[in-house]
Amino acid sequence: MNSKHLVTAFALAVLAGTAGAQAPYPSKPIRLVIGFAPGGAADIVARSMSDAFGKALGQPVVVDNKPGNGSSIAADITAKAAPDGYTLLIASPSSISVNPALNPRLTYKPEELLPVTKMTTSPLVLAVNPGTGIRTVPELIAAAKKDPGKLNYSTSGNGSAPHLGAALFSLITKTEMTHVPYKGGALAIQSVMAGDTQVTFGTSPSVLPQASGGRLRPIAVSTRERSPLVPDLPGMKEAGLPEYNLEFWYGMFVPAGTPPAIVKKIFDATTTAMQQPSVKAALARDGTEVSLSRSPEQFASFLVDDGKFWVDLVKNAKVKVD
Repeated sequence: MNSKHLVTAFALAVLAGTAGAQAPYPSKPIRLVIGFAPGGAADIVARSMSDAFGKALGQPVVVDNKPGNGSSIAADITAKAAPDGYTLLIASPSSISVNPALNPRLTYKPEELLPVTKMTTSPLVLAVNPGTGIRTVPELIAAAKKDPGKLNYSTSGNGSAPHLGAALFSLITKTEMTHVPYKGGALAIQSVMAGDTQVTFGTSPSVLPQASGGRLRPIAVSTRERSPLVPDLPGMKEAGLPEYNLEFWYGMFVPAGTPPAIVKKIFDATTTAMQQPSVKAALARDGTEVSLSRSPEQFASFLVDDGKFWVDLVKNAKVKVD
């Protein structure tokens, strides 16, 4: 073989090797799937951190809202995606614990989603339409007992944290209200402001920006004690309901089977993004606290105990898919 043929053969070998080699992760934009409509808590968390997250990874991050079915559509999309680190999910207990307990016909299994890290934690905010005349938790209980089923409460969907928050409230107070699910927190809050529904256990980022205009009246937070995130509102103990205590979280998940090296890159980038002062400040304004796991393994361990709490609540409150 002459020198010209040798050069050609070498070039072809290099090209073949290059084609067979995998590009280092990440080498293209990343899709961040959210199970709720724009304007809700999950969407606010995603959009607050997506720029910093993309910078940490060195690729653009596209937030993709896929609302519906209590966030199960987004979870299913992610569970069925290629485990290559390019489709990620920000999820709450709804997708991981509650929906599987409520609906055995789900098209995905929680074990098809691999936990990366917890991202945030926050209380729910109990709020009412000012037209109800309700100003306190005892007044809400009295109104609900006076006309069982007449008060409508809005949530961001079946199995969502607001749904479970209201179910726990009804269980403890022995009251009956009518559930009206929406496809996101923003829509649920708008329904209370419009008077279509009267009550909500909304997420802080959905409720607090709307409360200052007088069209929505927050009356308590869902944690037993006052929350430093929402210092002006009483906790449930102060409001006369010491047995009540509930907070919720959002976390990062990837499809099961994602290589450990990629999971670590996503974990490190999420941690870096969430620790940015600008991200912390943006979330704090809406009553949400950054709360990170020490490792994917620690987050997985947390989910075991946390899942028991939510599943027990579903059973004890006799929550059904409407």
